[in-house]
Amino acid sequence: MKILIVDDERPARDKLRRLLSEQADVSHIAEARDGTEALQAIREQRPDLVFLDVQMPELDGISVASQLSAPCPLIIFVTAYDQYALQAFDANAIDYLMKPYDEARFLRALQKARARLQTPTATPDHLLSNDRGRVQVIKLLDILWLEAADNYVLVHTVSAQHMLRLTLSGLLEKLGSGFVRCHRRYLVQLCYIEQLIPTQKGDAELIIRGAKRLPCSRQYRSAVLDYLKLEH
Repeated sequence: MKILIVDDERPARDKLRRLLSEQADVSHIAEARDGTEALQAIREQRPDLVFLDVQMPELDGISVASQLSAPCPLIIFVTAYDQYALQAFDANAIDYLMKPYDEARFLRALQKARARLQTPTATPDHLLSNDRGRVQVIKLLDILWLEAADNYVLVHTVSAQHMLRLTLSGLLEKLGSGFVRCHRRYLVQLCYIEQLIPTQKGDAELIIRGAKRLPCSRQYRSAVLDYLKLEH
């Protein structure tokens, strides 16, 4: 396993590195001191698993997790505060380590990661929308973009709009590498992006098939460009 440790406190990073170095199946351990370094390391190194601190200056762990694009690493949040647990699992964390944790608790969390990595997740070819008892099949190939709307996600296809009671983060894990997050409120299917237009503030606009314009935030712009390069 390739592991990334993200924590702004050196002793916390040292503890995790010591425990991980004793595991025979851990081949690489990298570190990041804050959320910005974490995003860069995840893009460049593609770790299998990230131990992610929640409270960090500037960009916290929850924000880091929400900005990840598929294929995402597994995430185990590590924090001294239990009030972030619901947000952590909404961000698709597989576990939540409370500081101070002992070796036995650490090993249980690591075993969850091992089990998940050994069980490949199949990418579906459709989603299901339930509208007043009527189940609608939405083919992934027809989806242009997806948009967060309170506790729902609006799915925009080539011919219609559907509503799902899911989160964007949860959907991104299911949809696979054909989709990328371009904004905290939007996911877009790569094959429908026709142009990326930079703006003066470091953000960008994406032109989607049919001339629809979507915002591309500065923190997601590099990831979108990286995925576009891989697709072409």
